[in-house]
Amino acid sequence: MNTTITRRTALGLGAGLLAAPAIGNAQGNWPSGPIRFIGLFPPGGGTDILSRIWCIKMSEITGQQFVVENRSGSGGNVGTEAIARSTPDGNTIGLASVAPLAISPTLYARLNYSAARDIALISGLWQLPNMLVVNNDVPARSVPELIALLKANPGKYAFASSGSGTTVHLSGEMFKFMAGVDMLHVPYRGAAPAHIDLAGGRVHMIFDNIPQALALARDGKVRALAVTGAQRSPQAPEIPTMAEFLPGFEVSSWGGVCAPVGISPALVRRINELTKQSLENEDIKKRFYDNGATTWYTTPEEFVRFRADNEAAFAPLIRASGAKVD
Repeated sequence: MNTTITRRTALGLGAGLLAAPAIGNAQGNWPSGPIRFIGLFPPGGGTDILSRIWCIKMSEITGQQFVVENRSGSGGNVGTEAIARSTPDGNTIGLASVAPLAISPTLYARLNYSAARDIALISGLWQLPNMLVVNNDVPARSVPELIALLKANPGKYAFASSGSGTTVHLSGEMFKFMAGVDMLHVPYRGAAPAHIDLAGGRVHMIFDNIPQALALARDGKVRALAVTGAQRSPQAPEIPTMAEFLPGFEVSSWGGVCAPVGISPALVRRINELTKQSLENEDIKKRFYDNGATTWYTTPEEFVRFRADNEAAFAPLIRASGAKVD
């Protein structure tokens, strides 16, 4: 049976639920009421679906509802600021994402939060590469053909993203830099409107999360050319990696669970333990796989080091590409 959660199903799973008022939590009884989980991107996208899968599993494990609240905008920065400003009592947690926590600190001139100081990282949840797809009017049918096309037509072609500072955006910037091509970046407020313009020919390509990109390609709406991970995707082994044409090219998205800084160490340990339990479940492993992702558990300390290392790895690429948001 196909366990991939569709957009309609995912939206229905989180609808109609209200966050409860603050409840004092101790390590042993968390959660003692509904938990608000702040998502960073619009409903129906890949990270939203994966977040809801995890929240459903946590609800099953704990017997309490985990309510997804989508706070999208500015490549995940709006939702991350909302997490940072929440009361650190364990009743509000949220998505820790590569975009606002490892890319935005270099890409944005000003942020209303500090990725290093205002967010308590609890555990990783998943890792997910992107896929380059082009609309059917683009004549290129391989990465080398696309590079040749772009070099012959500088500035004529545009790539979409789900927002400035996302890995969808940075994959395009890395491609521009490593391939030596010139194309326009068109940011959208989430993946759904980008897909509409991509299929309609108003933009020419996108480096999107694999679930959405692969679904569009298999529906015949776009053509898949490459994936951005270190290896070919098990979901589409026939699609080459970008590194096969541009050695060293690798961009992967990741998501985790976080809370506002100031949350007690006891609550961090409790949420981490329950997260570990959820990610060891074979059902969630399959649901993540069906949506193009792999489960990714970390300790809080490992997550802190990983985020810092990831920011340091992205920073020179962002500076070299010239990408900057005021």
